[in-house]
Amino acid sequence: MYDRSCVTRIVLASVAALSLLAGCERHHVAVTTYHGDNLRTGWNPHEEKLDYDSVQSPHFGLLQSVALDDQVDTQPLVVPKVVITAGTSPGKHEVVYVATEGNTVYALDANTGAILLSRNLGAPVPWPLGCGNNGPHVGIDGTPVIHRESGTMYVIVYTLEAGIPIYRVHALDIGSLADKVAPANVVASHTLTDGSTYRFDASVQRQRPGLLLSKGNLYAGFGSFCDFRGDVSRGWVLGWKASTLTALAANQLNDTQATSPDTFFLSSVWMSGYGLAADETGSVFFTTGNSDTTGAGVTTYDGHTNIQESVVKVASDLTKIKSIFTPSNVGGLDQADWDYGSGGAMLVPHSEDAKPELLAASGKDGRMFVLDQDSLGGYAPGGPDKYLVLANIGQCWCGPSYFDRKIVSSGGSSVILWKIETTPSLALTNIGSSAAIGGAQDGGFFTSVSSDDKRNPIIWAVSRPDNSNPAAVTLYAFKGVPSSAHVLDTLFHASAGTWPNTGGNANIVPVVANAKVYVASYKQLTIFGLH
Repeated sequence: MYDRSCVTRIVLASVAALSLLAGCERHHVAVTTYHGDNLRTGWNPHEEKLDYDSVQSPHFGLLQSVALDDQVDTQPLVVPKVVITAGTSPGKHEVVYVATEGNTVYALDANTGAILLSRNLGAPVPWPLGCGNNGPHVGIDGTPVIHRESGTMYVIVYTLEAGIPIYRVHALDIGSLADKVAPANVVASHTLTDGSTYRFDASVQRQRPGLLLSKGNLYAGFGSFCDFRGDVSRGWVLGWKASTLTALAANQLNDTQATSPDTFFLSSVWMSGYGLAADETGSVFFTTGNSDTTGAGVTTYDGHTNIQESVVKVASDLTKIKSIFTPSNVGGLDQADWDYGSGGAMLVPHSEDAKPELLAASGKDGRMFVLDQDSLGGYAPGGPDKYLVLANIGQCWCGPSYFDRKIVSSGGSSVILWKIETTPSLALTNIGSSAAIGGAQDGGFFTSVSSDDKRNPIIWAVSRPDNSNPAAVTLYAFKGVPSSAHVLDTLFHASAGTWPNTGGNANIVPVVANAKVYVASYKQLTIFGLH
């Protein structure tokens, strides 16, 4: 039963955010998808207990550390009041679900850390193409998504079967982890510009972005392993009917050209693990990475048959590109391997007093472009680029968060808080920055936000590993209201695990739900909360 304040918030909220809000019974929030909603805001506005006073030692700290079978590159998901029907602890539980690179899905008691269920879905693929981005194994690499009403988790596993890598889509019952329908092998084909057929090849494609569930369809993005086999690998967005796992009739292939000056294709969808996004109409948004590598400065970009280094909006049935934005220096980004697609696209929630609807996306070069969701801006050869606002945030293998008309960027090593101004014209104002959080990998990290409506906003972040042995990651909590000196004060920080496979970035997203914070890292889940 929703309490009165919860009902009020749902009325005011964006429809696309209902995946988080649907679980907002008193003190019980569900986080069923990457960054909490299909807009990818990362904002939980229903956290009543974690405030500025409580999120400090000795009141707040580590409660549990749970051993898992492999590294975790996915974000945990939280569902309250799940009826567990298998295992040794049947009955109703608040459950946190974690999926590992070992292809194991865990259902753990969200309060005690006890393992209620676990299921291994097959042997992971060791060192795909020799790429070390994920350490020794690649199994479940993209964050699953849960349809709470039907109690179904959708997950894509990567397995080695008789020496052949295979992707398979599963629809699991969240109470038993049993398959609800027959799993589906990932297969796809697309016609190239010369009329030939290009077929999806699981041995050269990496399913890295968080999965998207929208309008009855499941979507997944695919990139490459370290840009290896660029002569074959290309960027895909594929979709399935969620109820049957039947593939959609159409798919999105980002480079359909039959030839390349240097036989190097790609235009991957990888986004450092950030999830594909969707608006209220079901249109799907994502970013793309590099394609050409020719030193002569030749680019095969044309906005139609090759759409590298771009923000892309496609129809829900994946039949057409509805809008695109490509920086005018697309050729230079390609040649420097300076992907715009290293960060995901976040949709700013609908606001009655602000038009147009906004989108924010950043890349390796540190530019955060704010765009019009309806008309992204296209491509202007030689410039100037057609964006709404531009902000410099630091090198970004990362993705933004949002709360209360503010964008949270996390490029470089600091959180920056940007207020969205609408009068006299659209602008972003830098109203505060955090202390540097360190880390010895590529620039950027990931954040989430919790608040009690608009009160006590807290920005949560997990650093990438430092140079210690073992390489440690750290959970941080920053005040979301800047001081008079424009500083986002640090409320808390503590070790939250390790990340020994430092050849691949730790793209860890902290998950905040029901007075607890969950951080998944190398072979463990840590649970923080009030003592």
